[in-house]
Amino acid sequence: MKTFCGRANPTTGSMEWLEEGEDYDYHQEIARSRYADMLHDKDRNVKYYQGIRAAVSRVKERGEKAIVLDIGTGTGLLSMMAASAGADFCYAIEVFKPMANAAVKIVEKNGFSDKIKVINKHSTEVTVGPDGDMQCRANILVTELFDTELIGEGALPTYEHAHKYLVQEGCEAVPHRATVYAQVVESRRMWSWKKLFPVHVEAEDGEKILVPPSEMENCPGVSSVCDIQLNQMPSSDFNTLSDVVTMFSVDFSKPVESASTYYRVQLEAVKSGKAQIVFSWWDIDMDPSGMINCTMAPYWVKPTSALQWRDHWMQCVYFLPCEEPVLQGEKWYLTACRDEYSVWYNLQRAREGENKADEEEHAADVCVESPVCRCCAHVLWNRPRFGELNDQTRTLQYIKSLRKVLKTDSVCLCISDGSLLPVLAHYLGAKQVQYFVLFFRTLHFNLFFKANHLEDKIKIIEARPELLKPSHLEDKKISVLVGEPFFTTSLLPWHNLYFWYARTAVSSHLASNVTVLPQSASLHMMIVEFQDLWRIRSPCGTCEGFDVQTMDDMIKDSLNFRESKEAEPHPLWEYPCKSLSDPREVLAFDFTKPVPQHCLSTEGSVKLSRKGKSHGAVLWMEYHLAADISVSTGLMQLSNGK
Repeated sequence: MKTFCGRANPTTGSMEWLEEGEDYDYHQEIARSRYADMLHDKDRNVKYYQGIRAAVSRVKERGEKAIVLDIGTGTGLLSMMAASAGADFCYAIEVFKPMANAAVKIVEKNGFSDKIKVINKHSTEVTVGPDGDMQCRANILVTELFDTELIGEGALPTYEHAHKYLVQEGCEAVPHRATVYAQVVESRRMWSWKKLFPVHVEAEDGEKILVPPSEMENCPGVSSVCDIQLNQMPSSDFNTLSDVVTMFSVDFSKPVESASTYYRVQLEAVKSGKAQIVFSWWDIDMDPSGMINCTMAPYWVKPTSALQWRDHWMQCVYFLPCEEPVLQGEKWYLTACRDEYSVWYNLQRAREGENKADEEEHAADVCVESPVCRCCAHVLWNRPRFGELNDQTRTLQYIKSLRKVLKTDSVCLCISDGSLLPVLAHYLGAKQVQYFVLFFRTLHFNLFFKANHLEDKIKIIEARPELLKPSHLEDKKISVLVGEPFFTTSLLPWHNLYFWYARTAVSSHLASNVTVLPQSASLHMMIVEFQDLWRIRSPCGTCEGFDVQTMDDMIKDSLNFRESKEAEPHPLWEYPCKSLSDPREVLAFDFTKPVPQHCLSTEGSVKLSRKGKSHGAVLWMEYHLAADISVSTGLMQLSNGK
């Protein structure tokens, strides 16, 4: 059966209808999964295997049959480990039907069909009894339901239900427990991903300061975790203000509660500074003694340990609701609040001479409600976008370019989402000139103009480019068309070429001598060898002695699907790579002219100038603002041998 799917093209802005097969969603799920990454995670797999062997042995030593419940079995790997370790029977639950079908094939291929039953249901729908999915409750609970935040995939409610209905009291659990750790830090780089800093502009009549509105300054932002590869964050980019503290632990062998709660720890500032960020990570003990431990701790916590690279479990960055100045030696309370699926943090100064009763009263003041953005900026701009807007070097390039093109009688139109360019243009031009800004996806950006007393200087036109009318522009022709460009719908670098299509749509409103900034753009590429990122797409073959080729074949088939062949967006600073070729320009786009009717394409060969394994090509856009002034969305410079 075929179905038509509507899809907005982020580059052209148009709605496209495409015919998709019935397996469309399935292929997307498989292609975007991280199954290969998990199967290549040697540390994870070895520790799970050790923990499962130990759990089966403990049950057998008690003279009991080892009945295993594996929730979220995926490939069936953990169930096969259990069966190989001597478990009498395993119930492997997998809610995603294509994955459950693959697990059946993998289990059969490895000769465990008589020991493992794959159940294609959500664990909360599984029944126990003579006529049920499970003949009896299990006495070993094995799961891998964790994400970078530990609980983001619903681990807590799943465990809660399993202990009530699917496993025996006092069961063994692998992992046995999880522990969450935290550390308070100061980091201007990461704080710039949450707050907009003032922008200083040198104008003809003196320095102008672009300030964010109070609504944005006092906004707690959004509660969603920022999960990144902290092991790629240089120590020069942050200062640790506290020691590592244990926030909370969850014992998976006992009943688990998923209801919202909070955990409070007192800490002492080891340095003076501005408390802005909380780093957090977790580890799991596969056995009750804690001898089999799998940790996500970053490099500075365990500097002598070999780090296992993984992309399915990273480290968490949480932004405190507001910046708190701390002095070395001061006592503070760090509070981790959580609901079923997410965690957020608060920091409060301890009151001097506080006794136990005062401490409990202080704890009652903790807000356990998840922070919600009130200024809309955190909805309009993602964290990389905040960082981009706070990039002073980048902003200076736009200021230099605007100085070159603006005149005292310029009529300026800006086409970008949530851009600061209209304000910069006003500060760099004559006061009596009115600037128009086109925001067809605006979110209360007038608060920004109001905070800088620009309500009567900049007009927001809420219309799509093709619907722009002369009356919107007070019958004036546009002499300067500007854009960063940036659009919230853009995922890949070339999606921001929507600016070109918008420029084409407003052609009739442009003056004959219009200046377009940027005047052009170019797409660049480079062949690279990744240090680790290749693992997310690499076939596994066998994993801890088990044949998982069926999973490799599934991923390969889905990667051959049309949409799966598109490039993937990755912040490459998190994923080190070595260049095997020199960077080269692939395509050029002239914004001074409308989009051509013919298709733009290129083909050719790339000479590899260095030895290595060619894992793929990285692509990025460069925008040429004015003569000799450009900004890059990718490569900044080449270093020797990288």
